[in-house]
Amino acid sequence: MRSSGRYRVADDDWLRATHRGADVTAATDVGGEEHGAVRRASRPLATLEPVFVVRGLTKVYQMGDVQVQALRSMDLELYAGELLVLLGASGSGKSTFLNILGGLDTPTSGTVRFLDHDLTAADDAGLTRYRREHVGFVFQFYNLIPSLTALENVALVTEISERPMKPVDALALVGLSERANHFPAQLSGGEQQRVAIARAIAKRPDVLLCDEPTGALDYETGKLVLAAIVRVNAELHTTTALITHNAAIAAMADRVVRMTSGRITEDYRNERRASPEELSW
Repeated sequence: MRSSGRYRVADDDWLRATHRGADVTAATDVGGEEHGAVRRASRPLATLEPVFVVRGLTKVYQMGDVQVQALRSMDLELYAGELLVLLGASGSGKSTFLNILGGLDTPTSGTVRFLDHDLTAADDAGLTRYRREHVGFVFQFYNLIPSLTALENVALVTEISERPMKPVDALALVGLSERANHFPAQLSGGEQQRVAIARAIAKRPDVLLCDEPTGALDYETGKLVLAAIVRVNAELHTTTALITHNAAIAAMADRVVRMTSGRITEDYRNERRASPEELSW
């Protein structure tokens, strides 16, 4: 969190400027039918195309003589331009699921299709190419290189991308133009996380995957980071999945999926997306 009151006002102005409210949501109805114990989302708009199609996804880890079932026959679609929040307690399987979507892990059984690619049939080289060309990652910890400035950290990604945006433009999108030449040690935690978001989007990924992006941040700083993610989703139309244990964050999503013990127990679409500024926890 910045210590200067002057910067605090600037941050608040920028936060308000990112709000698109109901204009950026693709939602129509609040979650529809009941299918057993799972509340399912209403049918998405016809203009949306599935980016991911997941069927029968299961992941089992062998821990010595014990098998730990992280995912249990999950079925899910994720649609183009959608902002999806995955809710669940620690151990619910949400990080495992996100890692499989991102090509960082492979399932024990089931299929994951990204557009016309079968990720479950891809070898290591194919998954590396998929991650490089299509996926941006934002993690709880920022993983910035300490000896590089914010601009240089973002530029690293653009050097291996086919159609990158300018690093200065990526930083501008997350409200950090004036901090481009600062090193990570000179930035607050929230600013470092926003640099990490800029780095993730600089290669213009089709998908942005965020694993507890506010988990290490205080309340006000966390809202600034969420505002950056919302702005990226709204302006670049990047399909975004964000996992969190914080139920309040669900209000800013197009769609919410709740996981318990490796299963989807709730799947619904918000009637209106709240702005990060409106959230409280």
